[in-house]
Amino acid sequence: MPTMGATSTTHTTTTTGTTRPTVTDAPLLALLWLASPTLPIGGFSYSEGLEAAVHSGLVHDEASASDWIAGQLWLSQARADLPVIARALPAWRQRDWARLQALDGWVRQTRETAELRLQTEQMGRSLMEWMKSLQDPSLDLDRIPTDLRQPTYPVAYALALSQQLPASTPVRDALLAAGFAWAENLVQAAIKSVPLGQSAGQRTVARLCRELPAAIDAALAVTDATRQSFAPLLAILSARHETQYSRLFRS
Repeated sequence: MPTMGATSTTHTTTTTGTTRPTVTDAPLLALLWLASPTLPIGGFSYSEGLEAAVHSGLVHDEASASDWIAGQLWLSQARADLPVIARALPAWRQRDWARLQALDGWVRQTRETAELRLQTEQMGRSLMEWMKSLQDPSLDLDRIPTDLRQPTYPVAYALALSQQLPASTPVRDALLAAGFAWAENLVQAAIKSVPLGQSAGQRTVARLCRELPAAIDAALAVTDATRQSFAPLLAILSARHETQYSRLFRS
């Protein structure tokens, strides 16, 4: 019979030399899956105001792109979207519909331009379609209120986390996956729009990886009273981007 190695917590080796996954493999693989840029939700088509910042000259090289994305990590993600995911994850597990409706409504209300609202709605809708395509019998949409069947992206992402991860997975780990997915997408947008080389992009990813843990801790400390979405320059640039003559991205 296969036995667990005394010091191993990630795999077990059989008498034939093959390995079998254990309970510790699945959560890590799920986090990697949900952080993957290949997740078919259309994130690659959005720059979240970065393209407009490039067009205006605010972002023009590696340093300014790195500063811009790090600034958005702290201003938008750590204060708004990541705290929503942190609160929505246990709410999905508890089927707290009122809590989820309030969080989803807050996301919609705080998107200051049409393109940013369309982004969160489209990515949320695509993520729901992805989950349905997996044919997971535990995803019972009939039990979900109608207005939550097409939630905004942060609320949908929390649902995906609740479906793919065991309840014992720390919320902090889930937020690290969400934060890295966001960071990698923005770096790819910078590589295309500034443009930057691949090495510059990787240095920016390295910086964001250094800042992500503290940003996640800040997000976990945010309460309903302190959660906020206040980035005036981003709103202005996004509004300009909606009528920008030439653009690569939808936001």
